[in-house]
Amino acid sequence: MAEAQDIFQYLPLSFKTPSEQEYIEFLWSSFDSNYQNGKFQFAFLAYHMMYMSAVYFNIWQINKSQNEDFKKALIGFEKEQDIFNATSPFTYSIENESRIFNFLKLIGCDNSKIGRYKKIVRDRNEIAHTNGNIPYKAKDSIDRKIDEIIDLLEEIQIHSEPMVKDILIKFLKDYADESNWEYSDVSDQIKEILIHKNYMSNKDIEHLLKFKVNVLSKDEGFDEMKELFNSFTDTYSNT
Repeated sequence: MAEAQDIFQYLPLSFKTPSEQEYIEFLWSSFDSNYQNGKFQFAFLAYHMMYMSAVYFNIWQINKSQNEDFKKALIGFEKEQDIFNATSPFTYSIENESRIFNFLKLIGCDNSKIGRYKKIVRDRNEIAHTNGNIPYKAKDSIDRKIDEIIDLLEEIQIHSEPMVKDILIKFLKDYADESNWEYSDVSDQIKEILIHKNYMSNKDIEHLLKFKVNVLSKDEGFDEMKELFNSFTDTYSNT
């Protein structure tokens, strides 16, 4: 079985508000207590909500990094403006959960993959109603579902990597000039503007640490970009 805590590798390292972090911690506590007490049906409900949270944070990155494409993909959504102007990733919960996965097409997920991501929602729906069924009676049943969820999040992560790299490159170009910084300290600038603002996960950071900054060597301000990138790697290489 994949360790259930592996899901935190796909969730943000830091959150925009304390309430967002409190919510994730509440979900984990609910999962853990129900799992430890053999209430696997309710454990799955909480774990599913963590899964959806990870998806929402990913879609937030898509919205902010591929703004125009995201806006076009919103055509036909009943709450188009609310989703486009979301102030928190959790705003996406106003839309049907299955439909929200369609935004993953913008990072190259095809219909067959999206169908598998949506299946977790259908699995949740089957136990979220008073139908007299308890499909998750045995520990093995929830463990298999945890494995499946972690595998799906890893697949989404792989598709996200080019987008995450683009976010880093934009950050380096926008802030090569220190006069554009919002913070006087480089570590604060990186933490707040690159990591915090973009809800970067440990998996995102792990990928960005492999970035070859010399590909930007012909760009104006490369020396400053390289210095900024080195500050990022110095800070997060041991995260």
